[in-house]
Amino acid sequence: MTAILETTWLSVCPLDVLPSEHGVAALLPDGSQVAVFRTHDDRLFALDNVDPRSGAGVLARGIVGDRAGDPVVSSPMHKQVYCLATGRCLDDPVVSVRTHPVRVVAGTIQVGCP
Repeated sequence: MTAILETTWLSVCPLDVLPSEHGVAALLPDGSQVAVFRTHDDRLFALDNVDPRSGAGVLARGIVGDRAGDPVVSSPMHKQVYCLATGRCLDDPVVSVRTHPVRVVAGTIQVGCP
């Protein structure tokens, strides 16, 4: 037997209200938080919003930038840097956050929920 998981898309906000190099937090139906980021080149990424080091929902407020060409966010709590594409902490390889699919439909940012 094979389980098929469908992605449910949750509308987060209009694309034009999220400036480049910023993030926004949203609450998912399961009660978890997601942080959606827009980079300087208009790419979108979504990560869990909770900083695994502090347990606080703050990653959406982090500083967006790049490290060696990879888009990243720096946690406002302890300054660990997370790769936006993979969720991997670049300062501590044993730490990571979950990534989420993200898309724009009719000018609205949507995040995929399992």
